[in-house]
Amino acid sequence: MKAVRLHEFHGTPVVDDVAEPTITGPLDVIVKIGGAGVCRTDLHIIEGQWDERMHTPLPYVLGHENAGWVHEVGSAVTNVAVGDTVILHPTPTCGLCRACRAGDDMHCENSSFPGLSTDGGMAEYLLTSARACVKLEPSTQPQDVAALADAGITAYHAVKKAIPLAYPGTTCVVIGAGGLGHIGVQCLAALSATRIIVVDRNPDALKLAEQIGADVTVVADGGHVAAVQDLTGGNGADVVLDFVAEQGAEMDGWNMTAPAGSYFVIGYGGTVHIPTLDIISTERNVIGNIVGTYNDLAELMALAQSGKVTLHTKTYPLTAAPDALADLDAGRVRGRAILVP
Repeated sequence: MKAVRLHEFHGTPVVDDVAEPTITGPLDVIVKIGGAGVCRTDLHIIEGQWDERMHTPLPYVLGHENAGWVHEVGSAVTNVAVGDTVILHPTPTCGLCRACRAGDDMHCENSSFPGLSTDGGMAEYLLTSARACVKLEPSTQPQDVAALADAGITAYHAVKKAIPLAYPGTTCVVIGAGGLGHIGVQCLAALSATRIIVVDRNPDALKLAEQIGADVTVVADGGHVAAVQDLTGGNGADVVLDFVAEQGAEMDGWNMTAPAGSYFVIGYGGTVHIPTLDIISTERNVIGNIVGTYNDLAELMALAQSGKVTLHTKTYPLTAAPDALADLDAGRVRGRAILVP
């Protein structure tokens, strides 16, 4: 089969011919990929940022946002059958550890992470687990929802945590209305009555934000922190969701957060430098976020299939993966890039 593999860090992934995966365990599921999302994390993987944590042997197949159709199942699989349309939770889990038992399966002690720790879904077929499969309506096109498997669930997970703080009369700033941020805006609009301010340096991203739920948009042009302060009576926002968190956005997010407010870090790549006195004197909170639970993904798909969250995508054939990654890196993708085998 064709697969997009990384052979060396800081190099360009290439499309190789590799063997198809095979069933080896009773809960294994092989999925025929119908759509694989292209994520900024893939750019970070190529740069070697995840190597220290994942120790992934090279070469390996990229792709951690995957949806498709069940192609083959192990002997003990009962929740899906061959032909079912599915979206895949990004981390197949054990179901037995304390985190899984508590419904916090994103922190499973025995999980794998296809696309980061094992071969991923930028390929014609992917080996996963029955526990990762969320069954969808048969009419669903995998390429339309694939990026919800990571970008979507990550955005939804952060918004869901912020909802108790985003009650009517509050203000929430969303930094970055790109691949993750445009999903976060829609989740906020669907689940809360907070005033939504979206900050981005790209005018096209701000236009999209206005169409999908933003109440106010602000161009990130150097004066955006002051603009947010002006829009909030000098206090800052009660909640800041930072979908960028690099190249200075991380400090902007902290500086936009009101006293007793909460700064949610979702993007990554930068470094936050905060005097501890600033934290205790203002009682501001810094909250980390990564991926989400299986139930988060199931809830997000309910929103998507009811039309309340829609992915804005640009599709590429699998063989054009290097082009998709280059376009993402250069900021030429509005919404999410999707590879379609």
